[in-house]
Amino acid sequence: MSLIDVVETRPDQRVSLLRSVGLAYFLVAFVARLPYAMMVVGVLTVVSSARGSISEGGLSSAAVGIGTACFGALLGAAADRFGQRRVLLLLAFANSALMLLFAAAVYSDASVGVVLAAAFGIGATAPQVAPMSRARLVGVIAEKIAPNRRERTVSSTMAYESAADETVFVLGPFLVGILAAGIAPWAPLVGAAVLTLAFVSAFALHPTGRRARVDHADARPASSVRDLFRARILVIVVGMFGVGAFFGTTLTSLTSFMTDRGDGESAGVLYGIMGIGSAVLALGVSILPPRFTPRARWIVFGAIMVAGSVLVAAAGDVAAMAIALGLVGIGVGPTLVTQYSFGAAHSPSGRSTTVMTMLGSSLIVGQSLGSAVAGQVAESAGTGWAVLLPGVAAALVLVAGIVNAWLGSAARVGA
Repeated sequence: MSLIDVVETRPDQRVSLLRSVGLAYFLVAFVARLPYAMMVVGVLTVVSSARGSISEGGLSSAAVGIGTACFGALLGAAADRFGQRRVLLLLAFANSALMLLFAAAVYSDASVGVVLAAAFGIGATAPQVAPMSRARLVGVIAEKIAPNRRERTVSSTMAYESAADETVFVLGPFLVGILAAGIAPWAPLVGAAVLTLAFVSAFALHPTGRRARVDHADARPASSVRDLFRARILVIVVGMFGVGAFFGTTLTSLTSFMTDRGDGESAGVLYGIMGIGSAVLALGVSILPPRFTPRARWIVFGAIMVAGSVLVAAAGDVAAMAIALGLVGIGVGPTLVTQYSFGAAHSPSGRSTTVMTMLGSSLIVGQSLGSAVAGQVAESAGTGWAVLLPGVAAALVLVAGIVNAWLGSAARVGA
C-alpha cells in the first residue's frame, strides 16, 4: 500500500492521507526541510573559505550540532504543549536572522567565540520540519484511518518521510556546493535563510498546523517526561545518531577521497549514488512482507551498512567507491524508515512531536559531529583513516538495532 492508497471507506466517500492533508502539504514540507540539510555544510563551507581554516569550520559545524542537541527536544516539547504553528513561526524568523548574522560575523573581525556562539544559535533555533511533519501525519492517521490499517499506513508514511529526508540530505549539500561555487561562499546560508523564512512559515500556516496537540485529541494527559528516557526510546535515539554520524563521516571522507584525486567538486555526485539508492529502498519498505519484522529489518539493513562501509574503506578508485556507496544505500534508507516507525510506535501519550524531534535532533547532531571529526582526521592523518569512520558509525547503528531487538524480546517475556 502506498501513501496515496485508500485507507478508510466511509458511507459516501473513500478517503486517503493525500486527500486529507492535500498535495501542497507534501510540497511545502519537502522544501521547508531543505535548510536543515544545508546548515551544517553551509557553515563549514563559509567558515573554511572566509577564514581559511578547516579546523575552525569543523568546530563551527559541531557548534551547530550542539545547539540542536541542547534545544531540539525542548522545541519538540514546546510544540506538543503550545502547538507547532506558534513555535515554527517564531523559529522561522529567529533562525533566518541568525544565519544572516553568522555570515556577517564570519566576514568581520569577530572572534572565534562570537562565530561559534552564532553557529550554536543556528542549531538551537533550527526549525525541525521533518520530525514535526511526521508527528502531524501520525496524528492524521490516528484520526482518519481504521485501526486495522493504521500500522501499515504509518509504515508507508514513514517510508515516504524517510525518502524525503534522504533526498534533502543529498540535495542540501549539493545546493551548498552549487551556490558557493556559482555565487560566493556566503550564498548557501543566505539562500537557506530565505527558504526558511518562506517555506517554514508556509508549513507553520498550513491547516494541519492548527492541530496544536495531536496526541491530546482523546483528552488523555501527556505522559511524564521520564517516559522519554526509557530504554526503548533511547536506543532509537542512539541508532539515529549513528545514521547521522554515518552521513557526516561519509560525505567528509568522500570529499577528502576525491580531493586526493584532484576532483573534490565531484564528491557530491558520488554521494548522490548512495542517496538515490537509499531513497528508492526507503520507499520500498512498505511492501516488505509482515514476517520480516521491524526488529529484524533494523539488524539486517544495519548489517548491510556495515558491509558497505568495509567496501568504502577498501575502495582504491572511483569506480570501486561508487559500487560501495551503492551497496551502502541499500541499507541506509530502510534503516531510517524502521527507526522512525519505532519512534512513532513507542512515543508516550502526548509526546509524539517531542520523540520525533529527539530523533531529528540526534540525526543532525550525528551529522555535525561526524563531519567535524572526519574533517579533523582527514586533515591530520589522511584520507586512509577518514574512510574508516563510516564503518564505525554503521557499527553503532547495528549494535543499537541488536539492543532494540533484545529489549523487544525482554518485553514480551516480561509480559
